This record gives sequence, structure tokens and C-alpha cells, in this order.
Amino acid sequence: MIALWDVPAYAGLFFSALVAATLLPMQSEAVLVGLLLTERYPVAALLLVATLGNVLGSVLNWLLGRYIERLRHKRWFPISEARLHQAQRAYGRFGRWSLLLSWAPVIGDPLTVMAGVLREPFWRFLLLVSLAKAGRYLLLTALTLGWLA
Repeated sequence: MIALWDVPAYAGLFFSALVAATLLPMQSEAVLVGLLLTERYPVAALLLVATLGNVLGSVLNWLLGRYIERLRHKRWFPISEARLHQAQRAYGRFGRWSLLLSWAPVIGDPLTVMAGVLREPFWRFLLLVSLAKAGRYLLLTALTLGWLA
């Protein structure tokens, strides 16, 4: 049972993880580490909340990718035709397995958008991204709590 006064901590972690997975700049790792170090919250609950938020942010990227290509011929479209084709070639070369790098800074978020543009099946996208995001947070938790020492 989550106490009412714990809700802001979990909500802050969830939203920082969600925003961090979008194209907006944000760091969720610092929030997770800070909450882990307080030793006030169950580790499994923190891992679950961070992973759910981060995966949901990637799902938003995938949805953006599914629908953004309709707008690519507009003058205000933020990505040039050449850059879009370059990203499509890169994703096509490495395929769905590149989604295991969706946790990585700089390249992870564009990979999830490109998966939507290239119509990666949602179930496969969700499985690979969930594994990558959960694995990253689990490793960060293990390092923070000294489980690997």
C-alpha cells in the first residue's frame, strides 16, 4: 500500500521517466538514484514506476513516428528529407534489434520515433523497448545499491 505522502515521489519519478523518453531533454536517472538512496521506498516499486514512465514516453515517440510522416512535406517540418532518409536507412540496416539501444542517450529517442515511421509492429516494439528500459534501470539500481560489489 502506498501512503498518500509518497504519491508525489512516485509521480515525480514517473513523469521524469516519461519526459526523459521523449525528444525533450530530461534526466530520470538522478530522480531514481535519489529515491533509492533515501531507502524509504520499495526498490521494486521504484523500478516499476520508472520503467512504466519511460516505456510510455517511448510509446508516445512511436505514435509520433506513425503519424509524423504525413506532415513531412510541410515547409515547417523540422527534419529535412535527406535526414529522414538517412535515419530510415540506419534503422533499416540494424532493424528492430536497434530498439535494445532505446535506453541510450542521444540515439534512443530518435530510434523509437523511427520505429513508428517504419511501422514496427507495436507488440514487438513494446517488448524490445520494455526490456531495454527495465534493464537500464535495473543496472542503475544495482550499481547504486552496491549489488554488484
